[in-house]
Amino acid sequence: MNNRFAFQPRYFLVWLLFFGISRAFFLGYHHEAASQLDATTLLGTFGYGLRLDASAGAYVSLVPFVLFVVWSLWPRFPFRQVVAGYTAAMGTFLAVLITADLELYRTWGFRLDDTPLQYLSSPKEMVASAGTAPVGLLLGLFLGLVLLGWALYKVLLGRPAPLARGFGRGRAALAGLLYAALLVVPLRGGTQQIPVNQSDVYFSRTAFANHAALNAPWNLMSALVLRSRAESPQPFMPDSTARRLVSGIYPLAVGAPPLPQTSPVVLMQPRPNVLFIILESFTAKLVGSVGGERGVTPTLDSLARTGVLFTDIYAAGDRSQKGLVALLSGYPNQPTTSIIKYPRKTEHLPHLGRIMGAAGYRSHYYYGGELAFANMKSYVQTAGYEHITERSDFAMAEQNSKWGAHDGVLFTRMLRDLKQQPQPFFVTAFTLSSHEPFTVPMKNKFPGTSEANLFRNSVYYTDNSLGKFLREAKKQPWYANTLLVLVADHGHQQPGNSANQAAGKFHIPLLLAGGAIRPEARGRVVGTIGSQTDVAATLLHQLNLPADDFVWSRDLLAANPVPFAYYCFNNGFGAVSSAGLMTYDNVSRQVWERDTQVTQAQIELGKAMQQLTLQDFERK
Repeated sequence: MNNRFAFQPRYFLVWLLFFGISRAFFLGYHHEAASQLDATTLLGTFGYGLRLDASAGAYVSLVPFVLFVVWSLWPRFPFRQVVAGYTAAMGTFLAVLITADLELYRTWGFRLDDTPLQYLSSPKEMVASAGTAPVGLLLGLFLGLVLLGWALYKVLLGRPAPLARGFGRGRAALAGLLYAALLVVPLRGGTQQIPVNQSDVYFSRTAFANHAALNAPWNLMSALVLRSRAESPQPFMPDSTARRLVSGIYPLAVGAPPLPQTSPVVLMQPRPNVLFIILESFTAKLVGSVGGERGVTPTLDSLARTGVLFTDIYAAGDRSQKGLVALLSGYPNQPTTSIIKYPRKTEHLPHLGRIMGAAGYRSHYYYGGELAFANMKSYVQTAGYEHITERSDFAMAEQNSKWGAHDGVLFTRMLRDLKQQPQPFFVTAFTLSSHEPFTVPMKNKFPGTSEANLFRNSVYYTDNSLGKFLREAKKQPWYANTLLVLVADHGHQQPGNSANQAAGKFHIPLLLAGGAIRPEARGRVVGTIGSQTDVAATLLHQLNLPADDFVWSRDLLAANPVPFAYYCFNNGFGAVSSAGLMTYDNVSRQVWERDTQVTQAQIELGKAMQQLTLQDFERK
């Protein structure tokens, strides 16, 4: 009898050990980050993570526990075979998720959640994005995890014993049912009133340690459930307080009168052509003119000497589709989703394309990849561009990248088209060559195969392609009356493997250049701390066009602007001011990082920004 009824707790133990081994795999895969943790913290990832491991194990054990009851009532039921098949299938599935999480964390800086679902409609782009993954190593780890899990099953369980003589089926079923009922305790993480969640395993001031304590499959299921419920974070403060704090930066967003602004005019005339170039992953860390490495972006650095350079701009988020909305609609990002996923909401956003079109501008959008990726096409079409050129519009021979057409091909196409483009024009181009897997059609300038140098090479290639484009563009009659807006869609963790929430990962270049810049404005450097969302209002004010609909955008050239930038990372936010950086984690509801000079007022302003921007997102 004892052997038979030991099956259920031992089965649960198999999954606890399986998830513990998975955590060891995670720490080993990310050994550089793990090596920065002391022994107590490393052990803490297992100890604190046990609650989520137990919850995940309880969910997985539910079916076998119920089948055990069925077997007790019906001895001929093929219990052993069915449970073995279920366990093999579930173990394989979980091993796939856990192995995928290893590489996704390296790339994105957060554990597996529902984010990859945004890209299911673009499988080719998903594969291209994973181009730098060590496939052989990951496959080996997957097989190792499956084999270790199966070994645990065989060693700990064996063949369940039959019912002892005189022990009735009803009593056996009742005993099995009691074990199944006991799963409620680990399933909800204990007997406390509120079921277990991610904040219960956040035990350290080090983000990586907290992330390591999470259970990846549990985290994914939690994200899917919360996604279906569309829950909003608990407010930090009364809305009246939040509106008062935000009104000093974005008064229109809270219904306050606009701040009086006077901005220097940097354009020679109010209606120049506008060539808006969005540079994939152009982190400030690789742009010498804004304090980054020298020699990676010589074209951009040369342009900075003849344009208006903004040195302290921060991306609103960390993905391309988020940067697109921030730049073209001046709209903040969301910490656990993106408004671009909801066409019904994006239809209510302001768009530079629509404002420019109403002012007589002719428009064209260029991208060498597939705009269906991450739902970007619905957003671009809503923006009102007259013409859209994407991957399918390039010949197959020109689609020389895993993503589509490399930037050299894209710029060649634009040069040809701009000769016939009616003026004034608003042309937007989004590059892609500096996206993973960082394979570019040129000889490497930076040797080696490290991810950092592959990334440097890809950025250098795009910058070089931009330089060739501009040298030819300057010979065209349209260039003398053209404003170039050059800005990144987001930053990057490389080089240096910046933490997911680090301000350095979000620091990006912004440059106004081209023939339309006044001679006296050339070479100007603007050190105002600002956000990617501020680009829209800055541009529209220079064009003397209305920017009132862009309520989350402000003029970076205005006199005495408040030095402040707000950005989102996965389930948290950062706020940058002249005093420094602070980051906040929504799961633990704690400040993660805080520079010594950062005041409580800056923290409260960051909280107010998140509270009000999420409310605005929900209303859209």
